Amino acid sequence: METNKQRLALQDAMVFLGAIASGTEQAIGESANSISYLAGVNLGKRLSEGVTNTKDILQALDSTREVLKKNDYLWLFEPFKTHDQETIVQEDENSIQVMLVFRDCMIRQSLFRFGHTQKGSLCNMMYGFFAGALQNIMGQESSLEIVHAGENACYKKLIVRRTP
Repeated sequence: METNKQRLALQDAMVFLGAIASGTEQAIGESANSISYLAGVNLGKRLSEGVTNTKDILQALDSTREVLKKNDYLWLFEPFKTHDQETIVQEDENSIQVMLVFRDCMIRQSLFRFGHTQKGSLCNMMYGFFAGALQNIMGQESSLEIVHAGENACYKKLIVRRTP
């Protein structure tokens, strides 16, 4: 029961953040996405300081999940393999790719609760968080791309660029 109270308190705070995001997006337009992304990068780097480095993407995702959990962030995600993929991790000479499903995302829930659309500045903050955390953990740049943003889950492609 305490977890539900904590979650409701968090969601109330996130509704406030949704209102700020909405106002910021209206006031400054597309720049809000960049500002939120950079804030997320800084947060991801700060919270993942001291995490053991790895080049293994699945270990890096486990570490990222632990960083989120340790800091009480409710961004639950999991790697996902489609029926036509042989492995969860897809690699080529330029990148490592993993599909992720976000089933229980505090940002998505907050956006719905406030009545604001997905794919805006708060979602960009999450992408920045992953980029910052993976920069610390893997030492490589990454991006998180929306494949599908839905009411029950979001489906995203994580791309970690190989360093030359």
